[in-house]
Amino acid sequence: MQARSRATVDALVEATARILVHEGFEKASTNRIAEIAGVSVGSLYQYFPSKEALVAAVIDRHNEEIMGLVRAALIEVADLPIDKAVRKLVTVAIEAHRINPKLHRVLAEQIPRTGQLKEVEAFNREVHTLVRSYLESRRKEMRKVDVDVATFICVSAIESVAHNTVLNQAEMLTEKTVKVLVDETTRMVVGYLR
Repeated sequence: MQARSRATVDALVEATARILVHEGFEKASTNRIAEIAGVSVGSLYQYFPSKEALVAAVIDRHNEEIMGLVRAALIEVADLPIDKAVRKLVTVAIEAHRINPKLHRVLAEQIPRTGQLKEVEAFNREVHTLVRSYLESRRKEMRKVDVDVATFICVSAIESVAHNTVLNQAEMLTEKTVKVLVDETTRMVVGYLR
């Protein structure tokens, strides 16, 4: 893709994200997106067949950003003992949800509508696979527990705390409170694993 095409696509995806956050899914028409991006509707249709395709591109970009953090964290924790690894993963889960919480909330509401569930499921499978291989490598530190069940419970618990903290308890996002949440979630997950 040439530089100009890339810049146009970026502008359209960025404009879509901005409209989703500030005006909502209903207001995100292709005309409005083109206007905010500063391109003609004709240009928009050269790159994206519909508003849904644009929302899909926003979801992909947001997921890639989050996945970048998660992959890096899972590489970092590979050699750490369970308590340190879990603490790092909890911290990163909260940071990942803080990337753009307003967008995250809108996307969580809109994903089913855009047919993007397959991509989100692929993303979740990757997280599960990475966490599972970490737990598999730490079996000696864990009580006797099915690794698939342990993976599901750990990922679900961490994801749920991070998601609810950032999306529903924005006032809890002070440094002090985040530290307490990380401490307590780590204690819960490590307690479960050991």
